[in-house]
This record gives sequence, structure tokens and C-alpha cells, in this order.
Amino acid sequence: MRRTYQPDELLPLSGIQHFCFCRRQWALIHVECQWQDNLLTVEGKLLHERADDPFFTEVRGGIIRSRSVPVVSYSLGLNGVCDVVEFTPDENGVHLKGRNGTYLAVPVEYKRGKKKFDHSDEAQLCAQAICLEEMLSIKIPKAFIFYAQTRRREEVILSDELRDFVNKMTEEMHSYFRRGYTPQVKPSKACQSCSLKDICLPKLQKQVKSASSYIQFHLDQD
Repeated sequence: MRRTYQPDELLPLSGIQHFCFCRRQWALIHVECQWQDNLLTVEGKLLHERADDPFFTEVRGGIIRSRSVPVVSYSLGLNGVCDVVEFTPDENGVHLKGRNGTYLAVPVEYKRGKKKFDHSDEAQLCAQAICLEEMLSIKIPKAFIFYAQTRRREEVILSDELRDFVNKMTEEMHSYFRRGYTPQVKPSKACQSCSLKDICLPKLQKQVKSASSYIQFHLDQD
């Protein structure tokens, strides 16, 4: 049986993308509270500032779009903000105050780049959907990611496999956070674009040997 987290145990939902991308990056930010902007993170913030207006709601083609929607899941132990939630007329949806009919909530996440080869963006979006499902007692089958670089809106099916992946990632995140654990670096090409590379120092850490290997090396020399 999956545990239920308490309010003081909640972690930032946005962190699941960092965790999928690099567990060390996530730990530096969320365990050690270190952060450093670069061009990519600044561009991302500017894109979200255009989407995140908590006082803006529009109706177009029968679809209600609400921006900067706060969400929480006590089963995942996460809270955060959805860039945009679209409420689409649906008989399996929920009633909205001051509106006729029922609506299905669909999160839409905005990203500055293009579609990635890993599942970090999809995991963040799925976590948002799980939050909305718990809050509204509905089932959300799909959601969307808008990539600014390609100007494309990608549909993401919220499959059982993706949900299981999100559950696994969040359990690991909470385990790391409780232990105050920051893993060792695993250098890759992605390190070059990471805003924390000057804090993480991936090249330097790759050269550092463990204490046991250092001692063994000198014993072998005797």
C-alpha cells in the first residue's frame, strides 16, 4: 500500500524533471539548496512568465484555460504549479463554479527547447495530472507539452507505464531527501549545458578516486 505524505514532507513537483535528467543535479538543488542560472534557464523562466498569470482565464472554442494553477498530491508527496490547465467539456468531468456542464482538466506544460529523448518532461506532466486527478476525483487520459523551439504541441498519453515511472522517481526523490544524499556525478554530454556544472565540477569529480582505492594504490606500490 502506497503511503500518504504529510504537508511538511511535500517536495517541489518541478524537481522530478531535474531528477530524471540527473539525480546529482536534483540533489544539489533540493538537498544542498544550490542553484545557478545560465542562458537556458533564463530563457525557460521568460517563457513561463508569459504562461504563468494566476489572474488570467480565457474561454476559446468552449475550452476554459486557466494559468498558473497550484496543485498537490499527497500520494506522490509533491506540490507545485501547472503552467496551464485546460478545462474541456466532457461528460466524465467535474462541475466548475459558475459554469454549466462538466469539464475534464488537462494540464499543458510549456518548455523552451524541443522534445527530449528521455522521459523527464513527460514525467513532470504526468505528475501534474496525478495531482489534478487527486484534487478533482477524475481520470485524465492524456495531456500536452508545448515546445517553444519547434512551436509544436505534443500529446502525451498518461499510460500505466508512465505513471509507474513517476511513482518510482518520486519514491527515490523522497528517499534521497530524507537521507540528505547527493550522489556522485555521472559525466555525459548533457553536463555541458547544465547550469550547475561550475558547482558540480563533473570533470574534476571524475578524476577523484575513492579513499579506499587511493590507499590500495599506495599499498600496491610498497
